[in-house]
Amino acid sequence: MEKDEKNIEVCPVKEALKVIGGKWRLQIVHEIGEEKKRFGEMKRLIPAISEKMLIQELKNLTAYGILNRKAYKEIPPKVEYSLTTIGKEILPIIEQIEMFGSKLINDENQ
Repeated sequence: MEKDEKNIEVCPVKEALKVIGGKWRLQIVHEIGEEKKRFGEMKRLIPAISEKMLIQELKNLTAYGILNRKAYKEIPPKVEYSLTTIGKEILPIIEQIEMFGSKLINDENQ
């Protein structure tokens, strides 16, 4: 483990989970993928998430540098979200989780 400026050990897993942990963040990153998505599209792709929670998580992911947010000066307002370079590094992790989930499903059905 690395140590920070106060000589306290920093756990890389804990740091990663601070950014991508939680119920919705990986699903949001997965749904955006390599494309640009608007808020309404995200709401349709993840119907179980409340509008308030989606707004909050998009703000959090943007603040952590995982998402780009581009607002257009139009009426009605148009805002697009896309993954940053570091955000795209999460996609292979999601792919591994997806393969693990598929294996679990297949094992349960046998």
